[in-house]
Amino acid sequence: MQKDIDVRGLACPAPVLQTKTAIDQKSPAGIKVLVDNEAAKQNVIRFLESQHYDTSVEKDGKDFHITGNRQESAKSSEGPVADMDKEKKRIMVMITFDCLGHGDNELGTKLMASFLKTLKEMGDDLWRLVLLNNGVKMTAQNTEKLSALKELEESGISILVCGTCLDHFNLLDKKQVGETTNMMDIVTAMQLADKVINL
Repeated sequence: MQKDIDVRGLACPAPVLQTKTAIDQKSPAGIKVLVDNEAAKQNVIRFLESQHYDTSVEKDGKDFHITGNRQESAKSSEGPVADMDKEKKRIMVMITFDCLGHGDNELGTKLMASFLKTLKEMGDDLWRLVLLNNGVKMTAQNTEKLSALKELEESGISILVCGTCLDHFNLLDKKQVGETTNMMDIVTAMQLADKVINL
């Protein structure tokens, strides 16, 4: 049985939430989701794959038809934010600006680069980095900050980048690091974290 849902015109995280509701209620072997923007497309695909669906996409004008078919060996999953070592302390750092502090942007830019380079000193306690609002710009600018973010990702730190924010700044196709995400994943990550640091 295939479930069809139309989530065009809905703001994040509604497309993912409605997709999740459809799966929770019916657990369909197949699902087709109709979205009308790149951020929603990426978020729905990532969610479906976290729920063990194989996905494919067809573009029709401005719309995207996302088809998901449940994998034969699919097992129940709590989603991408739940795959972790339960024994480790989980610190999540949420960054909403590409500068650190207020007053002088040139100084703030240097401080942010230094902060990102020094974050690795938190060791295994650093679990996840979430970039929102102006903070997503750091993923698309070839600066020391981008280099530091890439180094953190290569070391195993999960970096979530707000898809709605990327879309707002026209940076969806320019992002060079991190995983495009949605507000549902961010809120879930906050619930799972032992500590959240906001900048």
